[in-house]
Amino acid sequence: MGYGFNAHFTQSLFTSIKVFDMGTSGCYIMKPAPYVVYLEKKLLWCAYWVGLGVLSSVGLGTGLHTFLLYLGPHIASVTLAAYECGSVDFPEPPYPDQITCSPTEPAGDRAISLWSIISKVRLEACMWGAGTAIGELPPYFMARAARLSGAGPDDEDYQEFEEMLEQGDNAQDFATRAKLAVQKMVRRVGFFGILACASIPNPLFDLAGITCGHFLVPFWTFFGATLIGKAVIKMHIQKLFVIITFSRHIVEQMVALIGALPLLGASLQKPFREYLEAQRAKLHHRAEDGTPAEESWLSWVFEKVVVVMVCFFLCSIINSMAQSYAKRLHQQKHSESKTK
Repeated sequence: MGYGFNAHFTQSLFTSIKVFDMGTSGCYIMKPAPYVVYLEKKLLWCAYWVGLGVLSSVGLGTGLHTFLLYLGPHIASVTLAAYECGSVDFPEPPYPDQITCSPTEPAGDRAISLWSIISKVRLEACMWGAGTAIGELPPYFMARAARLSGAGPDDEDYQEFEEMLEQGDNAQDFATRAKLAVQKMVRRVGFFGILACASIPNPLFDLAGITCGHFLVPFWTFFGATLIGKAVIKMHIQKLFVIITFSRHIVEQMVALIGALPLLGASLQKPFREYLEAQRAKLHHRAEDGTPAEESWLSWVFEKVVVVMVCFFLCSIINSMAQSYAKRLHQQKHSESKTK
């Protein structure tokens, strides 16, 4: 009786383990569910734009602005495609890697609204803006740590900030007075002052992170205002500007104005017009139609400009790191000579 029960139990347990093993093996063999693929694609897409936003905000002293290199051209291409296709329902795939008109939609027959284009690029624009807000955190934490520890600042920007505070109202040049005005507004107004500085495109916001860290502004006050200002308000201002600039009638007027220039107008207008026609033809190209027409020299020049700017960015990073290392060595030797 006991032997039979044990044998039956052992057989049942072995069968259960085998079924479980087959089930788990099937989970690995089966293809992932469509929603998993969709979620993974969206997360990678968001991470890509957040990373570009962080690079643009940090910059490492190079002035690299990924809005001009990546997000701006992406919004412009979506705008041109929306007016050409008469819709923003681009086939996925190949969108967003490549923009083509839907074969079921009649091209250019429907009026496209400004709001539909804004909604189409809202995700990538907001993610890029969130990345720029995240990139403002290192100066904040550096200044906050230096203030709490009482140690001497090692960052050049923070040293300049302390020198500016020492000058106070005695500053003569316009740039220093403007920085002092931003510092006072952020310090006195708080959340809404930071929000105003982050919402309006200006080169002085880099000072806001150091100012908030130095005066021990709470983290969520600083980051919340910066995130709302950069990812929502400022991003919609920049996005609206690009969409209006690259709308169909504005682009056609700009090409016409180029042709009206004396002497070189006609020769300059031709490559721009050919480039626009090639882009419009590419929007209606499908994979089964064969290879598309060759790109114009204008697009070739733009690609090379982007490559040169990225190479300059990498060289500037190496140069900045070398300068920081040389400065630390000099300060170390100077401190050792004082102790002797």
